[in-house]
Amino acid sequence: MRLNLIQRMRLLTHNMLTSPVKGVTSGYPFIIQATETKEVEVDFNPEFITRMIPRLEWDALLKALEMVGKPEALPIELSPEYEKDEDFLKKVHHAIMEIEVISGHLKCPESERTFPITKGIPNMLLNENEV
Repeated sequence: MRLNLIQRMRLLTHNMLTSPVKGVTSGYPFIIQATETKEVEVDFNPEFITRMIPRLEWDALLKALEMVGKPEALPIELSPEYEKDEDFLKKVHHAIMEIEVISGHLKCPESERTFPITKGIPNMLLNENEV
């Protein structure tokens, strides 16, 4: 089953989002307040996952997994030779590509501003006074 990965609130997306609110200096990582999550099968692409791992903030990913109720999904530390560890790559793939937040909110850790997630899509639009 293939889905449009760009518009969905996956943990990969979460790992790269920062708060757009004016004056916020450390709006990362967002606090996930999920009311509904689901797991969606996505084709495994080990090359893509291998390229993404160095770009991930590992601690933020582990916290995100806790916030969505999946703390056991990944080991606490990055596998030293992860490129050769297919089981590890599949676990990372599952965590960042297949766990989706369907509804809830993202909360800025600095400003406490919340952004709704509806039908898997985060609404990051700001009010005029926040720009």
